[in-house]
Amino acid sequence: MALKKKPVTGMKDILPAEMEIRDYVLNIIKETYREYGFSAIETPCVEHIENLTSKQGGDNEKLIFKILKRGEKLNLETAAGEADLVDGGLRYDLTVPLCRYYSNNAASLPSPFKALQVGSVWRADRPQKGRFRQFVQCDIDILGDATNLAEIEEILALTTALKRICPDRAYTVRINDRAVLKGMADWCGFPEEETDRVFIILDKMDKIGLDGVREELLAEGFPAEAVEKYAALLDGMGHDSAAVRELGTRLSGALDPAKAENLAQIMDTVEAVSQIDFKLEFDPTLVRGMGYYTGTIFEVAMEGFGGSVAGGGRYDKLIGKFTGSDTPACGFSIGFERIITILMDSGFTVPGSAQKKAFLFEKGLSGEAFKEVLSRAQKEREAGSRVLVAQMNKNKKFQKEQLAKEGYGEIVEFYREALK
Repeated sequence: MALKKKPVTGMKDILPAEMEIRDYVLNIIKETYREYGFSAIETPCVEHIENLTSKQGGDNEKLIFKILKRGEKLNLETAAGEADLVDGGLRYDLTVPLCRYYSNNAASLPSPFKALQVGSVWRADRPQKGRFRQFVQCDIDILGDATNLAEIEEILALTTALKRICPDRAYTVRINDRAVLKGMADWCGFPEEETDRVFIILDKMDKIGLDGVREELLAEGFPAEAVEKYAALLDGMGHDSAAVRELGTRLSGALDPAKAENLAQIMDTVEAVSQIDFKLEFDPTLVRGMGYYTGTIFEVAMEGFGGSVAGGGRYDKLIGKFTGSDTPACGFSIGFERIITILMDSGFTVPGSAQKKAFLFEKGLSGEAFKEVLSRAQKEREAGSRVLVAQMNKNKKFQKEQLAKEGYGEIVEFYREALK
């Protein structure tokens, strides 16, 4: 039986043209983040299954690629359940591994620690455009800083990177706080134990609208009075820092005023010091699905793409799951594959690339002539050009057409007679 040529469902082969763009984008992201003091780290792609199923990853915990025990530890005959078969899994994000990493290495790291992590993650999700089962995430996290400097620095760093990658596209950073979400739900009279269900429905606001959220809350059996109060609170709410402060005053008794003020300060500071053009909006319907978020949350929407292209938030309790002592933490992740999809769809080419030349030599060159071709190629490379050396194919016309598609702007042909 012939081996299968296509990659596993949800995975993809990456051709040279896309790989060049991916390398270019990754370099911009890494260099930008280093400018803001972030240090690169790396964690294993395989994590302990207990860490991945700790009820911190929301729906992603249903999408884990689980790994069987190996060797004598795997005993199919005596296994009573999954726990006897599985002890690891491919990571579904970079945050849980980062927290394990920090818990294990904190004594050797500065405080606060600004981490830059780039790597593949895996989710057994339904593949679609811009969404794969294996994909790259680019994270920055600040661990050990309880002040809003962490949020401010991360927003500034990420927006700078995005503007450098896509300078002609408009984008919006949407920001909220889990405390604001809960304060709104409590003020409206939703049962405290049911707020997570309320948030799941609220998270559909951009798809079904305010009326749709109202109807779904009522259909789920929530009190009509609470639903109408909630809808009235959301209707017509502003999106600037003044709206945040106004909401903090309005929710007096259900929301700590300091939480609203902290969120407003983040917005005011970012808008005052940022040197680039983007929108920063308070979004009271922003939820984010991860179970580990405890405070500020944010997402980025970009012109020309339906979903978010980046997201993150504060998760002050997650490291404590490993150490027994909570450590403030905040992180932001770029949806790398989505950015690449946007660039590929727009016909993007890497700017400022070195000139690409192809040296095609005729079959049967003498040894001395062959050395001459290679010597010329070496000199061109030392001068800064990219040079491909290849033997001429029988169908030279097609070969040259393919090289032109790959960006080789100059093709030099070497023949036996000319090099005698």
